[in-house]
Amino acid sequence: MVKRNIIKIDEEKCNGCGLCIPNCPEGALQIIDGKARLISDLFCDGLGACIGHCPQDAITIEEREAEEYDEKKVMENIVKQGKNIIKAHLEHLKEHGEVKYLKQALEVLKEKNIDNPLEEKEMQHKNSLPCGCPGTQLREVNAGSDAADNTKQASALRQWPVQLSLLPVQAPFFQDSHLLVASDCVPFANPNFHSKLLHGKSLVIGCPKLDDIERYTEKLTEIFKNNTIKSITVAIMEVPCCSGMHMAVEEAVEASGKNIPIIKETITVEGNII
Repeated sequence: MVKRNIIKIDEEKCNGCGLCIPNCPEGALQIIDGKARLISDLFCDGLGACIGHCPQDAITIEEREAEEYDEKKVMENIVKQGKNIIKAHLEHLKEHGEVKYLKQALEVLKEKNIDNPLEEKEMQHKNSLPCGCPGTQLREVNAGSDAADNTKQASALRQWPVQLSLLPVQAPFFQDSHLLVASDCVPFANPNFHSKLLHGKSLVIGCPKLDDIERYTEKLTEIFKNNTIKSITVAIMEVPCCSGMHMAVEEAVEASGKNIPIIKETITVEGNII
């Protein structure tokens, strides 16, 4: 058993409509006795693709002791459901930054001589966000509030550029630094970003949902290998798709062979640090 994110179903809210079922390609959900049930921890990746399809808001994500998710067992079920389900599942893993599980899924496809649908040209020109995750839902935040303040605040930014794709692997501001790896939306949501999160740190930013998270993991690995990083703070939004940045940092630290402490800071859509 490990402690990880996994979905939780509120039985009082669930009306058994079943809209979550087709939006869980992993096969972790079934309607039993008129309610949606999580039938096995092994099949739930905890990324929440089903959440945005529940009209009753009965599905949330919690962190608890659970059996470790098994991507290869999941793929054994998914390949039986056809090309479209395979493609939906792989897209889901890629958009949430699950590099390790994506590699395992592709290994299963290779073993079964099944083509990777993500390699099709149509996947390179998507104009929509197909996963339906809660991070893409429209909402008003602090509606009607006035955040204007004439008090001048100092910037804590110590370097330029800050976007991970633009940064060299070796830069003087990385050496012997405390590093902040932040998702793109964090500075806009958190009003105290400079004073509370960035102060005294070098900065790397990126979007785990819209960017190539596998490439980010590789780039971060090289940064960690080639510099002495004292600590890494990962600042992400509370929406499930943002967790890919934290996972990318964890995988990069492991791949670098170094023991670098990681601090995770989660920011609510309202701008608070959880």
